[in-house]
Amino acid sequence: MSDQLFWLPLLMPGEICELDHEADPFDWRETESSHPTGPVFRRPIACTPAYGCGVDTQSRPTTLAELRASGWIDRTVKEELRDNLVTRLQSGARLFEGIVGFDDTVLPALERAVLAGHDIIFLGERGQAKTRLIRLLVDLLDDEIPIIEGCEINDSPYSPVCAACRHLVAEEGESVAVRWVDRTRRFGEKLATPDTAVADLIGDVDPIKVAEGRHLADELTIHFGLVPRTNRGIIAINELPDLPTRIQVSLLNVLEERDIQIRGYTIRLPLDVLLVASANPEDYTNRGRIITPLKDRFGSEVRTHYPRSIEDEIAIMLQESHDTVDAVDVTVPEFLDEILAEFTHLVRASSHINQRSGVSVRFSVANRETVIASAARRALRTMAAHAVARVSDLPSILQSSMGRIEFEVFEEGREHDILDRLLSTAVLEVFRNWLLGTDFTEWVSAFNSGMELETGDLVADDEIVRQARAVGDIDTILRTLDLDVESPAHAAAGIEFVLEGLHLSRRLNKTSERGGARYRG
Repeated sequence: MSDQLFWLPLLMPGEICELDHEADPFDWRETESSHPTGPVFRRPIACTPAYGCGVDTQSRPTTLAELRASGWIDRTVKEELRDNLVTRLQSGARLFEGIVGFDDTVLPALERAVLAGHDIIFLGERGQAKTRLIRLLVDLLDDEIPIIEGCEINDSPYSPVCAACRHLVAEEGESVAVRWVDRTRRFGEKLATPDTAVADLIGDVDPIKVAEGRHLADELTIHFGLVPRTNRGIIAINELPDLPTRIQVSLLNVLEERDIQIRGYTIRLPLDVLLVASANPEDYTNRGRIITPLKDRFGSEVRTHYPRSIEDEIAIMLQESHDTVDAVDVTVPEFLDEILAEFTHLVRASSHINQRSGVSVRFSVANRETVIASAARRALRTMAAHAVARVSDLPSILQSSMGRIEFEVFEEGREHDILDRLLSTAVLEVFRNWLLGTDFTEWVSAFNSGMELETGDLVADDEIVRQARAVGDIDTILRTLDLDVESPAHAAAGIEFVLEGLHLSRRLNKTSERGGARYRG
């Protein structure tokens, strides 16, 4: 087999390992050749898939004997996560793609937890990316690892723990077949529900196996639950407080003694798992709680939070929402995204809203998608090929918003008014941010002289622009708003924003009409 070069993540940046099947598996030595970014090191097939090496899949070991000869090194899942995290930290690579606003708060705590080898509980309100962070931990696992062929619990070929695999190794020895499993198959996730049973998580006696002729006392009659089936991987339990107390007790041994017990069998099944859970602080008193002994066994508690800046909220909205509805492309002006983000932050700070239940980032994302849908509907109705979201699309988010948040009890019947007032505050705040100091004397004078302008979510762009041209030059303001002065859709969006801002600044009057509004002096 000819020598090949592979990048080895566990080496220092710039180092390369070279496969050499005839060399000592643990002999590292610098070669005469070099690489522009650092020295080249020679290592035989001990550069393995477990360490992220680019070994050809077809040449990977298929038996225990071949695996031993390859020099593959077995590691616990926590060692594996720690080593791969160290590699990424040293290389400066971004660890968790798609996570916004946690770089200086949540991610450092998570990195420390992984480096410490702790089981982790994520604590935070709904919609704070807890589940997404848990699933992204899978990226820190090796691409593939070897298991004994046919094993239900991903047993290591070097040290099998289940009875079936121990018997298999005893009978077949070094010829035991080995299979490679992808890291995505080493992740198990369970949403905690009140009907969850111990058998779901840990396991139980399988009556079918007993009916096949095995004795009830035979360990091979066990049907493994989700936790042992995720052996050598990551098991996640979402909304942990929702688990009944007796089910939480069944996890105590998994976290501390690293084993499981099933129906009084005299067996000890040592597991190699990282247990990760999520919980909402409100759940501790609302629906359930985490029992003290179980909470004590989690090594690290990682607190999440909502985006702390308007910029982070906007970044999440842009990342998670879609700008196209069927065949209509929709543009959302920057100032409108800022209004939506400001609205969310005002809702999170409002005393009229029950803040204990939280205001999810999905609130912002859904609102943006609703505005996009409203603009697309207008384009379809007016036969326009392209749509730009406008202020007249904002009322559409009020109805959908009410179902996503919880109001204080004494606010019953005033929900729409509260949200409408907060939305108006957001529009005014953004209007001042963008157009503070702009001279609107010409606009105000035109309306005071008897001009009226009608807008609405189904009023065509050209019609709004035609009415506004009577005011005079509007191009300067459109450029200030980063809008295309040649596009009627962009111009209509800017005109509506100015009119609403002037109204909220008490410089224009506004009469709300069905599906729109009429502005006058």
